[in-house]
Amino acid sequence: MTLLRTILARRPWRREFLAWSMVLGASLLVLVFLVLAREIIEGETHRLDDAILTALRTPGDPSVLIGPAWLTKVMTDITALGGVTVLTLITTLVTLYLVLARAERTALFLVVSIVGGWGLSNLLKIGVGRPRPDLVPHLVEVHDLSFPSGHAMLSAIVYLTLGALLSRLETRKRLRFFFMATALVLTLIIGLSRIFLGVHYPTDVIGGWCAGLAWASLTWFAAQRLLGWRTATDRPAEGDPDEGTLGAADRMPGHERGSRQ
Repeated sequence: MTLLRTILARRPWRREFLAWSMVLGASLLVLVFLVLAREIIEGETHRLDDAILTALRTPGDPSVLIGPAWLTKVMTDITALGGVTVLTLITTLVTLYLVLARAERTALFLVVSIVGGWGLSNLLKIGVGRPRPDLVPHLVEVHDLSFPSGHAMLSAIVYLTLGALLSRLETRKRLRFFFMATALVLTLIIGLSRIFLGVHYPTDVIGGWCAGLAWASLTWFAAQRLLGWRTATDRPAEGDPDEGTLGAADRMPGHERGSRQ
């Protein structure tokens, strides 16, 4: 038992288990996405989608959301957090921070991951070719195709990637949990806002979440392999190619706290 506990306590073993668990989770999400896409193409989801969209509008006046009058404004503000403008601004600012922190490789990886996710989102939309819902009036302007929801997918990719990045720079578990929980909450409410505003079917949003979570998981796995996603308390190995870039950014929070203590 003592030997087993020693093996389980080793960090490399735990990291490998977590890494391959992420790959397995991504595979399951891709499977769900493919099944959902097939059902949508065959028209099997229309009844449920239409029922949910109708239930969110005032009977007799589908242009008005159920609930308080301020709900439309709240949903409009929330949905902007998943728009291209806001996500591009956040990604640019974080990339600049990483460059200034001499973590150029991490900055490049971040940009490639997010741009790749944006490209994948557009390809998936074209591949399925689902038009926007026309059952209820749209409360914000939209132009492109519907499945998967770009807001749901890209918010999952951007916020979860940034949440993972911030988590690995922090030594305190409660703050790591806070970063990831915040990313998940933002992804959830942005997706829900698209349904409330009538610009996406519920299955569009679910598909976006699945694709975004899968991409973010695979990105995390690739980063661990290519960059070495160390925590703030880890010291880089001698000759580590990231020692002057990624390693410097990793070590700043932990070392600064250590020097103050």
